[in-house]
Amino acid sequence: MNRSRWLVGGLRTRLVTTFVLVALVSAVTATALAYRDARTAVLQRAQNAAVDDLRERVTSVAGDVDLPPDQRSLTRFAVKVSDGIGARIVVARHHDLVGVSDSLADTGSRITPELRAAVRGGGGARFQRVMWRGEPYLTVGMPVTYADGDRGLSGLEVFAITDLRAERDDTAALLDSVRAGILPVVLLAAVLALLAAGTVLRPVRKLGRATRELAAGDLGSRVAVTGHDELARLARTFNETADALQASDAELREQEAKARRFVADVSHELRTPLTAMTMVATVLEEDADQLPPDAARAARTVGAETARLSRLVEDLMEISRFDAGAVRLNAAGTDLADTVRASLALRGWTDRVEAHLPEGVRAVVDRRRVDVIVANLVGNALRHGAPPVTVTLGTVLAVDGEWVTLEIADHGPGLPPGARERVFDRFYKADAARTRGTADDSGQGSGLGTAIALENARLHGGTIEVADGQEGRGAVFTLRLPLRHDGEDAE
Repeated sequence: MNRSRWLVGGLRTRLVTTFVLVALVSAVTATALAYRDARTAVLQRAQNAAVDDLRERVTSVAGDVDLPPDQRSLTRFAVKVSDGIGARIVVARHHDLVGVSDSLADTGSRITPELRAAVRGGGGARFQRVMWRGEPYLTVGMPVTYADGDRGLSGLEVFAITDLRAERDDTAALLDSVRAGILPVVLLAAVLALLAAGTVLRPVRKLGRATRELAAGDLGSRVAVTGHDELARLARTFNETADALQASDAELREQEAKARRFVADVSHELRTPLTAMTMVATVLEEDADQLPPDAARAARTVGAETARLSRLVEDLMEISRFDAGAVRLNAAGTDLADTVRASLALRGWTDRVEAHLPEGVRAVVDRRRVDVIVANLVGNALRHGAPPVTVTLGTVLAVDGEWVTLEIADHGPGLPPGARERVFDRFYKADAARTRGTADDSGQGSGLGTAIALENARLHGGTIEVADGQEGRGAVFTLRLPLRHDGEDAE
């Protein structure tokens, strides 16, 4: 679940980040384009105004200039032109004579040789933007021409220097305003992105929730399908998959239930004829000594196999009761050491087993089911292992509470590779090293002994663990049951 939340959160983060980045790039691009266009427009307007003003003013006062002019008349001409076009510095040139409207102004560095050459070449007004002492200026130059033939090529040139600091400040203020608007735009984009991400991811969260419910076993979990987009098609596909899975599960459950009923019915039907067969086999075994050798051997074989078949039927019925949930635990306060000793004595195993059973270990258990567990595990160790077989009772305090443990160990060849994971499977048989991987309390195993033992352990809220013995010899089966004292109910 944490991983799913991380994934959804990561997708939301990526969506919002992408949205904000797109908005930021768009805002910056728009700002740059707006600044460029605004600056161009402002400068173009100032440039056009300077050129037009200079042309009009020169046209109006050029007729008062005597050609060739002297220094005084050239300066007076520059002043007249400057007075008519505002606070601009005007420079009038005639060959080597220069007249300036402001005698204190430094004009040499603001009128470049390139501009003078362009003006001298004729062709109308020329202009150039220059930087002087870190400030922007526009210099406009034009030759003074006359309509009459005598004064047409006068050699008189006029230059007007215009301060562009006001235009620069205007474009800078515009840029600052646009920059200030970027942050609100980005914040608004983030809010819109969160809303859009929520709208997009809401179906994803619902689909993730339904998937987790389906994985947890709720096969009826479905997702509401809205719209016709990709997410809607995904939700529809999920629902179709869940429908197919639910149908398959229902079919499998029905088949499993039929199989369980079949096993239970067959086992029940076999009990009556097996009872009669057991009675006949018992009589034959009792009179076997009076029969010929071949007949005696056959009688004993029939008796043993009939007993084995009876145990198999009983085990099948017991497994059927576990599958049907019809098993009940008759738990009571029990001395576990006495229970284990009684189980060993009942089967004549006391002399064949090394028992380490400390006194005073009491727990609330079903004594009969503990006897079944001991019989199956010890019987397996005796039949398929090698001496010494040890049975050790103890208690252990773990994080999840106090437990009673019963360890059955042998010193035989141990379980073959791969058998440990399947040793509790029903009807599982190990290889020849342990001729019968599972066994019940006597005779050859039915293949259900350890499965029944594990079911009984789980019924108490415990389990059975299997491991290799010391130095890789033998097998160790450990029964773990919760240590409940008198007065505590078993689950």
